[in-house]
Amino acid sequence: MFLSVFDMFKVGIGPSSSHTMGPMVAAARFLDRLRASPFHAHGLRASLHGSLAFTGVGHATDRATILGLAGFEPATYDAEKADAALAQIKSTGVIEAPGLRPLVFDPGRDLQFDYGPALPGHANGMILRATDAQGDVILEETYYSIGGGFVLTAEELTEAGGTKSKARADVPFPFETAAEMLQMANASRLSIAQMKRQNELRFRTAAELDAGIARLWQVMNDCIDRGMKGTGILPGGLKVRRRAKGIHDALMAERGLNMTAPHTINDWMSLYAMAVNEENAAGGQVVTAPTNGAAGVVPAVLRYYLDHVPGASVARIGDFLLTAAAIGGLCKHNASISGAECGCQAEVGSAAAMGAAGLAAVLGGTPEQVENAAEIALEHHLGMTCDPVKGLVQVPCIERNGLGAIKAVSAASLSMRGDGQHLVSLDVCIETMRQTGRDMHEKYKETSLGGLAVNVPNC
Repeated sequence: MFLSVFDMFKVGIGPSSSHTMGPMVAAARFLDRLRASPFHAHGLRASLHGSLAFTGVGHATDRATILGLAGFEPATYDAEKADAALAQIKSTGVIEAPGLRPLVFDPGRDLQFDYGPALPGHANGMILRATDAQGDVILEETYYSIGGGFVLTAEELTEAGGTKSKARADVPFPFETAAEMLQMANASRLSIAQMKRQNELRFRTAAELDAGIARLWQVMNDCIDRGMKGTGILPGGLKVRRRAKGIHDALMAERGLNMTAPHTINDWMSLYAMAVNEENAAGGQVVTAPTNGAAGVVPAVLRYYLDHVPGASVARIGDFLLTAAAIGGLCKHNASISGAECGCQAEVGSAAAMGAAGLAAVLGGTPEQVENAAEIALEHHLGMTCDPVKGLVQVPCIERNGLGAIKAVSAASLSMRGDGQHLVSLDVCIETMRQTGRDMHEKYKETSLGGLAVNVPNC
């Protein structure tokens, strides 16, 4: 099995990888089909199903779908141009996508939220249609946004036998489980990061890999810095105020004071994570890690390492992110990273496992200690529901990332106190997450129909 570090970590926009980035990617793919079609479309229609319908407004799924049909993509998203394009579409009822004739599209009429049963393939489903001048459908495609910005058509989902990634044997270390990963590490005498690096070099040069990783960390770090400066109220109607700047200012004022409590370091970890997720909630640029809803955990742990751990080195950033990506790939391949599929255990739980593994690796941990760190972090997120209030990636998501980062650091620290031998394996934890997600009631899986979403006032 091979999932690239650039599959697990994607530069995109908030507030959701599955509900914002995924629909935008799906729409861009549909445009490619239109460009290749021998027929000239006159108009477009879109319908959102399952979780994309129930929490679509809070996740800006409608906006993302419209902008995707207008040619916008997450990695190159320009907020100012997007706002102008959206205003023009709402005013004229016409979409002008690159390489296509103007297409009739009235957002109020042609974008439908279907609150009936979800589509059969996945909780996050959408159908895009192109019509002729008489309104008859000439092209139709069903897409599933399966988490982390990954998108499959209905046909691709059927061919893959579900959302599980296809195994590939064309890399030096094609491990599909943590047990295989450890066996390969012991046989090769390589670290997890070194094996992952050799896999990546099968598809790109060392210079391209290093530049890509540096770009990922730059975007992550810039997001933390912006978040620590941001002020005001987050959009969406909950009137949640941004807190990261206030926490940062207070922590800076306390620096150097002899009376500062040791547990204050937890506030720094939470700060970094919350800064990212406040940016995400505001629709800013983030990196899926492995999703937008969990985007703050991995950057927070890495920033904690660089800023607070004696002897930390920027030269280890690549090892951290490659190790984290390897663990994230196992979670996605054998269970899920989608909140709509397995609850928040699949998002923040997977992110905590990734962050813990990355930190253990740069602290000098053996492959066994790295695997143990990931297992500890994931185990103590099992059963966590996804119940965002008002469908917004704000409550409990922002604070949850802060606590996920603290758990990740604690898990890495605990694993480094041992020799890597432990009772519950990472593979068992991942399989337990899959089973728990399968058995979890749908109202607790990113529908905002249960949990905090119905017990906290939405205004």
